[in-house]
Amino acid sequence: MKIKIKVVAAIIENDQNEILCALRSPSMSLPNMWEFPGGKMEKGEDFYIAIEREINEELDCKIEAQNIFHENTHEYESFSIHLICMKCRITNGDPIPNEHSKLIWLKKENLCSLKWAPADIPAVEQLMKEK
Repeated sequence: MKIKIKVVAAIIENDQNEILCALRSPSMSLPNMWEFPGGKMEKGEDFYIAIEREINEELDCKIEAQNIFHENTHEYESFSIHLICMKCRITNGDPIPNEHSKLIWLKKENLCSLKWAPADIPAVEQLMKEK
């Protein structure tokens, strides 16, 4: 039976209407693919607490989770991921790639230029449809 993982991801938009994109490092699963930063929810956490904790750990900055933007389940070969993407804004600090190889800010219409992790693609497509 496949392992089921519940993951929260932050869709962080800056004042120039650009979205923060994170490149997975070569040592991570799905290496060198882009994703929205975030991570696994811990037992008893709600989405808002989980994403704020994960971003503080991964990017060394504080965010405020605003609302759930997109939710989907993706079946990988050896596990299943339930991904909850949340719109967030930075409240303190600048993102630093502690776990990722690289962070970039991109306009929504340019998001399709990156090679995204499969679970993130539905949220990317929804973002690109936004006005």
